[in-house]
Amino acid sequence: MFKAYVVVAVLTAVANIYAAISDFTRPEWLRTIMTRVGVPGSWTVPLGILKAVGALGLLVGIGIPVVGTAAAAGLTLFFLGAIVTHLRVHDRGFGWALGFLLLSATTLLLGVYTEGLV
Repeated sequence: MFKAYVVVAVLTAVANIYAAISDFTRPEWLRTIMTRVGVPGSWTVPLGILKAVGALGLLVGIGIPVVGTAAAAGLTLFFLGAIVTHLRVHDRGFGWALGFLLLSATTLLLGVYTEGLV
């Protein structure tokens, strides 16, 4: 089961590194989405930092499982919040956030299972 955890954790980390880079570079498509859902442009860098720290935590978690589980929990909550932000303004364009949520939640579940917490 640990191998599955590593694979999913790395995939989730790579996805979040991509998302963080997007936040740091602020492409037009991202600014459009953030404006549509009412998130100020000044939040892109702090949100990117959260994603980058979460990704780093997942990678550290391969060696220190409790760190990875904590990072996965944080990212899961982060992307739940992203979906709520979309739904709050009746925006149905939350497919990417849902994908990130599923990756994060899967990593969290595998981490909890691998650590023997279940």
